Amino acid sequence: MDAIPAGILEFQYVASRVGSDRRKTENMNSKQKTKNMVLLALFGCIEIVLMLTPLGYIPIGPVRATTLHIPVILAGVLMGPGAGSAIGLIFGISSVIINTLTPTVTSFVFSPFYSVGEFHGGLASLIIAIGPRVLLGWLAGVLFTLLMKTTKKINVSLILAALISTLTHTALVMLGIYVFFGSAYAAVKGVALSGLAALLLGVVMTNGLLEMAIGAVIVLAVGRVLLPLTKGKIKKAAGE
Repeated sequence: MDAIPAGILEFQYVASRVGSDRRKTENMNSKQKTKNMVLLALFGCIEIVLMLTPLGYIPIGPVRATTLHIPVILAGVLMGPGAGSAIGLIFGISSVIINTLTPTVTSFVFSPFYSVGEFHGGLASLIIAIGPRVLLGWLAGVLFTLLMKTTKKINVSLILAALISTLTHTALVMLGIYVFFGSAYAAVKGVALSGLAALLLGVVMTNGLLEMAIGAVIVLAVGRVLLPLTKGKIKKAAGE
């Protein structure tokens, strides 16, 4: 039997190595996709549990701080803007449901299915309830990636992503109320329209700051634990 030329043997060896490496990469990608799907489902379930229990809204003195934004931010920083937006959509839909089934005097700004006196919700209610929440998850994912590339520090990136995205979310909700329901909101709150801006700013400075603080602490603690499950996320975010 003729001997196989060395060049062919070398080619076969290289080809087998390439094929083996490709299979390993495909297996790793498949496992990572499975982990991401599990995490996404987990955050979705947590969001629903928070919606259905008092854990979603924590009374602190005269104000209530929500925790529903936290799974949204975590999904964004751990799995990217798309996953964050998906959990944000659940947050938004839950807001519509809660304000429809257990309404307060101002629930018409979040639900098109609720009215109080002459004031009615509408399409703008869906924009306020869903839009900022979807953007919250997207922004958290984008900010974490940008911060990791610039600072290379995980803790700093997690904290700043949580703080900035939470503040932006609260500000957009208040802005939506002012633009779409300014007169109606002022009327049911018993304030003059000229004083509405100060009222909404007060909400940002109370509820908003509380939610920022709670979000930053929990996102840092949970994010540090779960980031290793999203293999390659840190290096990818840091641009390595």
